[in-house]
Amino acid sequence: MNRRRFLQSGVALGSLAPFTHPFSSSGATPAQTAPLSVTSRFVASGNIRDYLSAEAARITDRAVTNLPDAAQWRQQLPARRAQWREMLGLDGWWTEHRDPPAVTVTGVLEREYYRVEKLHYESWPGLPVTANLYLPKRREGRVPGVLYVCGHSRNQKVAYQAQGRRFAELGFACLVVETIQLGEIEGFHHGCYREGWWHWYSRGYSPAGIETLNGIRGLDLLAHRPEVDPDRLGVTGISGGGATSWWVAAADERVRAAAPVCGTATVFSHVHDRTIDGHCDCMWWTNTYRWDLADVGALIAPRALLIASADKDGIFTIESIRQVHQQVARAYQMLGASENLRLVETPGGHSYHERSRTEIFSWFARHLQGREIPAATIGDLDARPESQESLENLKVFVNGIPAGARTATIQDDFIVPPALPEISDATALAQHRRRVTEALRQKTFGAFPKDPPELDTQIEYEFDEDAAGFRFAFTSEPGWRLHAQLFHRKPLAQPSPVLIGLRRPGEGRWDTRSFLLRLKEPWARVALDVRGVGDTAWGEDLNWHLRRASAWTGRTIASMRVWDTLRGIEAVRRLPGIDPDRICLAGQGDMAAVVLYAALLDGKIRTVFLENPPATQNAPGEKDGRGSALEMLNCLRITDLPQVASLLWPTELVLLGPAPATYDAVEALHRQLGAPGRVVRLRDIAEWKAS
Repeated sequence: MNRRRFLQSGVALGSLAPFTHPFSSSGATPAQTAPLSVTSRFVASGNIRDYLSAEAARITDRAVTNLPDAAQWRQQLPARRAQWREMLGLDGWWTEHRDPPAVTVTGVLEREYYRVEKLHYESWPGLPVTANLYLPKRREGRVPGVLYVCGHSRNQKVAYQAQGRRFAELGFACLVVETIQLGEIEGFHHGCYREGWWHWYSRGYSPAGIETLNGIRGLDLLAHRPEVDPDRLGVTGISGGGATSWWVAAADERVRAAAPVCGTATVFSHVHDRTIDGHCDCMWWTNTYRWDLADVGALIAPRALLIASADKDGIFTIESIRQVHQQVARAYQMLGASENLRLVETPGGHSYHERSRTEIFSWFARHLQGREIPAATIGDLDARPESQESLENLKVFVNGIPAGARTATIQDDFIVPPALPEISDATALAQHRRRVTEALRQKTFGAFPKDPPELDTQIEYEFDEDAAGFRFAFTSEPGWRLHAQLFHRKPLAQPSPVLIGLRRPGEGRWDTRSFLLRLKEPWARVALDVRGVGDTAWGEDLNWHLRRASAWTGRTIASMRVWDTLRGIEAVRRLPGIDPDRICLAGQGDMAAVVLYAALLDGKIRTVFLENPPATQNAPGEKDGRGSALEMLNCLRITDLPQVASLLWPTELVLLGPAPATYDAVEALHRQLGAPGRVVRLRDIAEWKAS
């Protein structure tokens, strides 16, 4: 009986009943097994852009849906706000009771109706924030305080000074704060965007978190000023400052009125319309829980929220702005506060308009001062050149930058990856492995499908060349039909152990196949195509966009490949002739990272082969997004590649060729814990023998 005849009369896919291996000499098959046909039924493979657009649409469509009643919502708010702070990276810092920040005033400007204090405050140890505080001279008692967060303009305090001046003229204390990117000490907002610091995603770091922290500490400063009423605080800004206005108001309930300008859109628009390509990394958070902007806005309700946006903004589409407003309105309506939400549309591109400015002044007068002053009569700011202060006049660091400023390194200091705890025995390792695996499933791989489709495994054709076998396909998740080849040299163990090797993006046609065939054991081999490899490959020029768009939807290229690997393992376990209890995995280069996480999550892999594994996920990549794509959301807040390798014990770990020094500790731990685990170092997979 030939292979095709066997497959037509052999074990049904998904059955684990006893069987005779399809490539055995006898060809005998159990009479009770169901038929398995070989067919070339066509199922379209996935398109990564369409997939990410669909996933972004799913996030956008479910934003602010299934709302409970007002009482239940208020009960849920603390937990939801805690999730929001966590996605900003502020969970380890946040406390309800804080001392005011250390403030240094470096100069004062006295003007007719207001005074300007040039100051800097420390929002976090070693992190100075430069700001100008505009205080009205004519006031009775304490006045409302407004935090003005600057957009992406050079010389920010100068560019936005008219805003602070006008607020002071209207009777507000206004603190104009600069960003870490474009303040007097320049730090970084464009880590993934420009610098190739893709490991920001792995660290759970976003400059959105730092700007939120700086804003909250700015509110702390205002709340402790004797001139300011701490119960009447507001926040506003444009562009990057518009986004930060959302972040601060959602994170800090002291904000009584917020007015984000030109900083509003859905994640679907950002991904589908590719407006994300024009956005700084501070414009989104680490999307662990797959929220959209309306979910953030719901945390502001029922407090006053005015959304001001331009109708021809090239990076915030007006359709998506309207959708965010409509979705947030559900929360305001539920809480009986619809009058506290408003959308103001202005003509033109990404910028302020007289209408947006005067509407904001009127909005803050109503909600922070209790005064009804129509926008038409409240007056606009004074933008005349002769009214503007010079750069030198508004400069804070008149005597130089403070020693020890961490602005340029805060991305490395703010979130520190944990070290592997002391592991004394197998019980302690098992306990730590459970904690790590649970955290990874929630914080790193939360976008894995909750109800995956049937694998629908299909053997498409057979071959008998230098090796015999067949090509098969399976469904990883809706829209993704992936392929693999199972092959072997004769003789073959029965039922056969199998070594699954992950093919790499851009590799030669037979590279992984040749690597697997160097194994001397009489086993089956599987060359597996995960997403972005083989039929689903995309050009490397798309990687920069995909890596950012994936993260904004709560996943990464590497985490999607981990899922594909897990589904591939499941499909292989169900193939006829395979011993489901003896599955091994092999990864070369970047795919070694995918293999490590897949082996940890699967929990039943017999041996893991790693050739040239990466030393860590805490390392930058290429600025243009090409090359290694190792990042996985938040993983470095939980673990790292060598730690994952340590947690695989008693799975056998085979290191092929030179391995980074970070794996020395892995070998030491496996040696300490002893049999049945072991770490083997070999020059080539051909040297390995099954134990």
